[in-house]
Amino acid sequence: MWIRFLKAVRTGEHRLAPMTWIAAAGAVLYTLWPLDLIPELVLGPLGLVDDAGLWGILIVLVTREKQRFEATLRADAIDVEGVVR
Repeated sequence: MWIRFLKAVRTGEHRLAPMTWIAAAGAVLYTLWPLDLIPELVLGPLGLVDDAGLWGILIVLVTREKQRFEATLRADAIDVEGVVR
């Protein structure tokens, strides 16, 4: 179902919420930005915690979007008379 969801996003069949786009851009920029809230240079692997947390938030938002897409598909599958196709 992930492939169908990603294809629907790519083709415009499903529009992502603005917050999901903002979180995605923020995750990419923050990961690539040389300054960190918790620097890896000083704390080593522990410095990756803030990066992982931001990517975790993004995963939660994308999963919610996928669930919203699936709910739309289920709603479209019910006929006007309430008969499931």
